[in-house]
Amino acid sequence: MRLFRRGPKRDPRDLARDGEFTFFSEREGGVFRSQVRQAFAEQGLEVTAYAGVVTDSAGRQFGLGNLAAVCHRDRRGERSWPALIRDHVGKVLRTMDGPQPLDVLSEDEIRACLFPRVVAQETLPASDSFRYGRAPAPGLREVLALDLPEAVQMLSEDSLAELGDVAELRIRAMNNLRALPVEGHETVRRGDGSAFEVLLGDSFFTASRVLVLDELVQRLMGTELTPDGALVALPFRHQLAFHRIHDAQVIPALQAMAQFAAAGHEDAAGAISPRVFWWRRGVMTPLSRLDGEGLRVVADADFQAVLERLVQDDA
Repeated sequence: MRLFRRGPKRDPRDLARDGEFTFFSEREGGVFRSQVRQAFAEQGLEVTAYAGVVTDSAGRQFGLGNLAAVCHRDRRGERSWPALIRDHVGKVLRTMDGPQPLDVLSEDEIRACLFPRVVAQETLPASDSFRYGRAPAPGLREVLALDLPEAVQMLSEDSLAELGDVAELRIRAMNNLRALPVEGHETVRRGDGSAFEVLLGDSFFTASRVLVLDELVQRLMGTELTPDGALVALPFRHQLAFHRIHDAQVIPALQAMAQFAAAGHEDAAGAISPRVFWWRRGVMTPLSRLDGEGLRVVADADFQAVLERLVQDDA
């Protein structure tokens, strides 16, 4: 997975946009939904397509958001969509119609594929199914999930009740997260002298490694975080960006990472957050936000004090 690459050929931005997925033009949105219907038909299911979901005759709903983002971002353009959509639909139906993992896997097998996953709170159902999850930062939720061959299954509170104590399960999940290999690591350098690191990977838990950031930085950089911590961004599930705070270069790095996070989050599959956070001893404080006036960097009194001290130290 490369961080920067030539984008696919897309319809011009000045064409009318799709009402649900604004990264598509109206034409692209129509082509996408038509191909989704065709893929389900090939599996023997007739579905009705709505703006963001399709439904079958049994009333089951299949969300289209992540699949639309995957198609949009594929560098091969529209010619890749039919295969991507058929593959996705096949996996979804096999997962839904096949044996449920908790019914067929042994306890050891379940624990071996158990991971913590950081997701956007807004992507979870409104029910209390995931109320057990920690909130590592405003708008984010940490839940437990199974990393299966063809899917990642997030576990509800009811599911966990059959597996054991949540705290003990999280310990095992965190150990599994620590053991993941580093799939890709790039350093982004800007002309203003700022730099930050980006961890990339096909794993759905790449961004979730923010939960073990201090250990990850030591592993990648060969040095520990300072007491001031780090800037972090997790725009979507396959990327984690960070900057180790140790001098006044944190200021341009914050600006650069704010742009990086907002752009990466905009049309990504598995989008998590467009914000940059200040990570310090496991606590994440938002430092940027998108509002009606655009992208803004915000700093509380504690972070402002850190900036002033670092600037003075570099003077």
